[in-house]
Amino acid sequence: MTETLREINDAYSKERPLASYARVLGVYGTAVAALLAAGRLTGRKAPDRVAPMDLALMSVATHRLSRTIAKDTVTSPLRAPFTRYVGVSGPSELKEEVRGEGHRHAVGELLSCPFCLAQWIATGYAAGMVFAPGVTRLVGATMTAVAVSDWLQLAYSKMIKVAK
Repeated sequence: MTETLREINDAYSKERPLASYARVLGVYGTAVAALLAAGRLTGRKAPDRVAPMDLALMSVATHRLSRTIAKDTVTSPLRAPFTRYVGVSGPSELKEEVRGEGHRHAVGELLSCPFCLAQWIATGYAAGMVFAPGVTRLVGATMTAVAVSDWLQLAYSKMIKVAK
């Protein structure tokens, strides 16, 4: 079995840590299963539908929080064990390269990729809506306000450049 998995990995790419990716997926699946089990044990149920305002909050908050974790200068200590600083990529955002092999590389890709993190954050937000909807909505509103503020800051900067 191990030899077959090694052959699959080598045939796919020697540069991609497929076994480590599978473990990261396993962690995600285990977390989802644990959340579902906790919901059953506590009698919590997922809503039959998600209200449009909750979906909007969840979407914008997921966007903002995933970018904060993956790109923000202040969160770089979280990524530092898995990435290497390369430079600045945008306003208050860093460009980093993933370093290491195996698990280190896979976690580095996850932590430095806002698109990759979005799945995890949205899942956490959905769990929050089941277990603590009030606090989750407050966090969602806060992250949404930060995202809107970012967009307004960028629009303002562009208007200033145009006005000069």
